[in-house]
Amino acid sequence: MFVAVGATIAAIVPGGAGATAVPADVLRQPFAATSIWNTPIGTGARYVPAGLPAVPRGSVWAPMPQDDGDHLIFTPDAPLVAVHANSAGWSGRSRCGTTGPVLFTAPMPRDYLVPSSNENEGAAFLMADGRTMRYVAPLARCLAGGAASAQDVSAPVDLYGDGLSRRPGAAGLSGGPGGVLRVGELGPGSPTGPRHALRVIVDSPQVLFRCRVEAQCFRWPAATSDAGSVGGYGSVGNNQNAAMRMGALLAIPATVDLTRMGLETQPGRQLAWTMQNFGAYVADSTGGPSFGFVTERGPAGSFGDTFRSDHGFPFAQRVRDNTPWSRDVQRIMVALSVVDDNGPTSIGGGGAPITARAVLPGR
Repeated sequence: MFVAVGATIAAIVPGGAGATAVPADVLRQPFAATSIWNTPIGTGARYVPAGLPAVPRGSVWAPMPQDDGDHLIFTPDAPLVAVHANSAGWSGRSRCGTTGPVLFTAPMPRDYLVPSSNENEGAAFLMADGRTMRYVAPLARCLAGGAASAQDVSAPVDLYGDGLSRRPGAAGLSGGPGGVLRVGELGPGSPTGPRHALRVIVDSPQVLFRCRVEAQCFRWPAATSDAGSVGGYGSVGNNQNAAMRMGALLAIPATVDLTRMGLETQPGRQLAWTMQNFGAYVADSTGGPSFGFVTERGPAGSFGDTFRSDHGFPFAQRVRDNTPWSRDVQRIMVALSVVDDNGPTSIGGGGAPITARAVLPGR
């Protein structure tokens, strides 16, 4: 269990002599202060229009937004569970099979289940040392107390590091806590949105550049692109916007007056603030006409459930719903540009940070 001790969460390590102290702020907003996820947009950022459509492929059934949940299993004291290889992936076959070899073992509450589905089901496990994370996709765990399964698995990732992995997910940016809308964020009362960059998933055949070789399909900090990216990205409409590649940092330009965007909801105004001040990284593909954000699911709760409780309407909607929230997401989406000078020596683009970083004690 987690034992709250002031601003520290003490994770009791199985078989250990004591507790591994994990500061609560690190679990809430992980990685170094200089990580891409914690770095604001620069005052000198160079913007290129992203060209995102208000109605993806003209479909009124397009999710607006889509809710792509990632499982954040930050329970390092939980019983160790074997995570087996399962190649079902997104084929429609069952992900419940655990007959493949064991990829690794990870702490996981006995009653935490992830049924077989065709969703992304990315997950991050915080290991028993209270520092190392392992990312997998897609996660399944179909029986309480049983083994889990996944297809892709990352190398170990440091909770205090740069927040970049080299798998799983199309860009090598997905499957972990970076960019995730956490439980309680976009809640009532805050004048701003989350003080960290977000992760978005997009309709790659329409909105990404029509690359001819894989090296053209992604940009830093992405390390890879989807299988089928060559011939798939940009194939709907022959997209020639070379700035729009997997890994692109999207943001509302600093010159845009957010108060004049016509936003109708409080979470819409908060989201717009975050998208202007920290932006969002294109990290994966939606699999159809849509525009989506990555949100938290896990033992700590569900962002979607909390959002609905806070605001009285669901986070995930469709274009055809034509609600104040779905309209706000459309307004934000079409206002986005690519921060074209984002790079390893100019995270967030050139110049000084446009806003203060989040307070990350000791980082």
